[in-house]
Amino acid sequence: MYLDIDRKPADSTAVVEDTGNQYTYGELVEFCGEFHGWIPDRNLILILCRNTMAAVAYYVASIENRIVPLLISSRMDAELRDALIGVYGPRYICLPGEMEDAFSGCGYKKIAHKYGYVVLETQYPVCEMAAELSMLLTTSGSTGSPKLVRHSYVNLEESARNVAGFFGFHGDDRSLIDLQLHYTMGLNVACSSLYAGAALMMTTHTAMEKEYWEFFDRSHITNITGVSYNYEMLKRLKFFTRDYPDRRILAEGGGKLTDKMFAEVAEYAARTGKKFFATFGTSETTARIAYLPPHMAVQKTGSIGRAIPKGELFLVDEGRNVIRTQEAEGELAYRGANVTLGYALCREDLKKGDESGCVYYTGDLARRDQDGYYYILGRNSRFLKLYGYRVGLDECERLIRSEFGIECACAGTDAGMKIYIIEERHSDAVRKYLARKLGIQISSFEVRVVPQIPKNEVGKILYGDLNIK
Repeated sequence: MYLDIDRKPADSTAVVEDTGNQYTYGELVEFCGEFHGWIPDRNLILILCRNTMAAVAYYVASIENRIVPLLISSRMDAELRDALIGVYGPRYICLPGEMEDAFSGCGYKKIAHKYGYVVLETQYPVCEMAAELSMLLTTSGSTGSPKLVRHSYVNLEESARNVAGFFGFHGDDRSLIDLQLHYTMGLNVACSSLYAGAALMMTTHTAMEKEYWEFFDRSHITNITGVSYNYEMLKRLKFFTRDYPDRRILAEGGGKLTDKMFAEVAEYAARTGKKFFATFGTSETTARIAYLPPHMAVQKTGSIGRAIPKGELFLVDEGRNVIRTQEAEGELAYRGANVTLGYALCREDLKKGDESGCVYYTGDLARRDQDGYYYILGRNSRFLKLYGYRVGLDECERLIRSEFGIECACAGTDAGMKIYIIEERHSDAVRKYLARKLGIQISSFEVRVVPQIPKNEVGKILYGDLNIK
């Protein structure tokens, strides 16, 4: 079965919700059979995800029965959600029971309900799909675009097995699932943990809510995976001043930590006997393509490490020729079985096969050091040329956050950089600091104060929502 869930002790815990509900691997296996009775033939199903047993069960059952799930957030704007449904026409929709009324006027038929979710059969025709297509996800920066990433069955199994292996997950682990399941990193944590026979400790709360910490403290969690904003919140809440003896693995991915925060987490892990894994990946590579071994975390601050097992990292120039010099800069590329099939922009695209050839060009500018470790410098498209100097916008954001400890976003054109911050008192200091740090005239920088930096639900900045003109 998918993720070898049938090989786990039937009575061992698979999922624990923050409500106290617990479910076993045996129940998960049984549900896969029950699900087949509802949807016996290959179809497309839209799953509106929450961090609960329901989303896990319907996802696993879909994959096991070769039903193709399209995972989105249950909190997605209704207009954007309905537009996505219109583009892809899923035969089934799986959603929390209390959301059923949102589809009351659509003529859909309820065919099943369990774990607080209902399954609706729509009036869309059966969707023709490639045999190897296993799952559809939005890209991590998506805000309603119909662009989806097409995964294969090989992608999913290879990624889960690989990550469980190099993290050293085992059946006694209890993995915190606070990242959303429709987000590639959150889903990867869940799948690799299930592959190892671990328990998923699932919460719908954020680190800014007391319920999160109550669950965190009572659940004996062993493994934590967070994106950069998770670690910023943990720092604000004094996480690094306590030992937490149950915690053995801290992992980071989905956004680059500042060097200062990276060093703080690495030093905390070394001091308390924990393992800190810095990782890097994308939706297009089933979450992970690189990791930094824990014993190198202090020595290689800020590095994403080397390729995951069975994968290959390399650099290419602007013509996509491989750069063979050991110490070099170029676009980061990856080769491995976890590279996805390609993209879909419409229903017809679901019939397409593999368009990637197991190679993915990330669009990230990276540096490789003399020891073969990689460092992300920024997006290729996130560079300006100011007074003849190539300036990385991502690097400028990192410098500002490290120096001032404030939220910011950098954008602009070659005519000048616009720096968005939320605290007016830093305006002059930020301009002077960047001008001095980069050796560029201060007139190249304009600071704009905004109420908040727009971000999606996984903490990535929505530059399109900034007034960049």
